[in-house]
Amino acid sequence: MTAIHSISWGDTLSQIAQRYGTSVNALMDANSQIKDADLIYAGDSLNIPGATGSQGGAGAAGGPGGPGGTTGVDGVKGGGPVSGNNAAAIAEQFIGRNAGELKYSDELPMQSWVPNNVNCANFVSACLQKAGLIDAGQASASVDQLANNLKGDGWQTVSLANASPGDVVLMQRNGQSHVVLFAGFENGQPKFIGSNNVNADGSQRISWGGASGNYEIITPPR
Repeated sequence: MTAIHSISWGDTLSQIAQRYGTSVNALMDANSQIKDADLIYAGDSLNIPGATGSQGGAGAAGGPGGPGGTTGVDGVKGGGPVSGNNAAAIAEQFIGRNAGELKYSDELPMQSWVPNNVNCANFVSACLQKAGLIDAGQASASVDQLANNLKGDGWQTVSLANASPGDVVLMQRNGQSHVVLFAGFENGQPKFIGSNNVNADGSQRISWGGASGNYEIITPPR
């Protein structure tokens, strides 16, 4: 069975191959549009030969593969399915929306002055506010400031295996900070959601993925 993977910012073909237990050559054979293994684009979709499931964007993992074990309800573990009022479930309502448009709407308490290519903390802060986890004083359009605010209020680092949907995922890549939300597991792979640089002009859109490589997950006091 062939799955569909939505390429996220920071993904590489070798990481995706390792994540799904396949090879770079197999991915290139299944995706004739790829002419150079080192050149893939965020927002494009890949056919994953031999994978189970077909959820677009599933498995935007932070590192090779995800923890094993039996998945829970609706294929999700680590806190249960993405439903209800957790921040990830709130974020999911805005999949496909451009951050540049969303920040001017009344749907989320986002700051309208933030440039369209750096709305990740602006969006995550707004989802956390909407979920009742933080107030306006704790929100920030800066990833580093948001992280400092949350940790100052008792948010603690948690392992991927113990993370719950709605926990905050912090990354540093090439000297730049990025933040998304953990959205549970699907088919044994972690899912993430956030405002990611997936538009052709470099601006951000709410999409699955956004986390790869080394990252830190922080969870609110429980």
